[in-house]
Amino acid sequence: MLKVSIVSVVCLSLLLSIGSAVGSAEPYVVVTDAPWAPFEMVDNDGDFFGFDIDLIRAVAVTAGFSVEVKNVAFDAIVEMIRTGGADIGASGLTITEDRAKTVDFSVPYYQSNQAVVVASNSGLNLVTALTGGSVVGAQNATSGLWWAEDNLTAAGIDIDLRGYETYPAAILDLVSGRLDAVIQDEPASQASLAAYPDDLSIAGLIYTQEQFGFIVKKGDAAGLLPKIEETLASLGLTVEETTWETMLVVEPGSFVDALLAIYFGPDLDDIATAWDLSKGLLLTGDLSGYTQSMKSQLGL
Repeated sequence: MLKVSIVSVVCLSLLLSIGSAVGSAEPYVVVTDAPWAPFEMVDNDGDFFGFDIDLIRAVAVTAGFSVEVKNVAFDAIVEMIRTGGADIGASGLTITEDRAKTVDFSVPYYQSNQAVVVASNSGLNLVTALTGGSVVGAQNATSGLWWAEDNLTAAGIDIDLRGYETYPAAILDLVSGRLDAVIQDEPASQASLAAYPDDLSIAGLIYTQEQFGFIVKKGDAAGLLPKIEETLASLGLTVEETTWETMLVVEPGSFVDALLAIYFGPDLDDIATAWDLSKGLLLTGDLSGYTQSMKSQLGL
């Protein structure tokens, strides 16, 4: 994970800059759980960034509303949205039937699989990492933990499954030898490997093909979903329904296409440096200038 501090304060600079860009309307509160690179991170100034955060910020600027980003525990996000404690959840939330009973999801904006992360010198593979008494960690209230509960513990497979408040805490326990494996979304697992290149490796993938969506309060009385979904389309992301699957289609050269290139592939430290040099453009609503600056800084 990117080695930046977790903060629980509102990013004042974000409020001021986006508020001035789109007017004085009361901002919508966006809740996220950071750091979880490359989706949610916090820089040294306390500003939030990452694929999820940049995307919902771009949606807000384009749709003409302002947002206030707050950092909360992941397992509190759905409940905060349900009770009206926040307006939008943007934190790599997998679209599930159970969650959809409580909150409303936008169309999907990202698709991921789960990865099984192990110590590089463990000699474990995908099977041995998840059997034989292995101690396995995942973050509470995540699809990684639920997959392990449904497919391992419920099936009587001999593992010691442990839930964590955050994925960085689970990864630290893995590096320290207190866990044998961590089940985590693949892009975030790649970020964990980048943070600990000599210590961690991926034993294999679990092909869950899960999709992430933004969430709002059930019933969407504020009318946010149409704004979010129409704007995602204008930013280059559309969804096609086939007989067998829901497909995410990204328009080449679009904002979403650029954001994918920026956050999935480059070194996390390089992303953080590029963000620091480019964030003023995004925070004042210059989406094209922002992606051009980021890509230039990253050599893309």
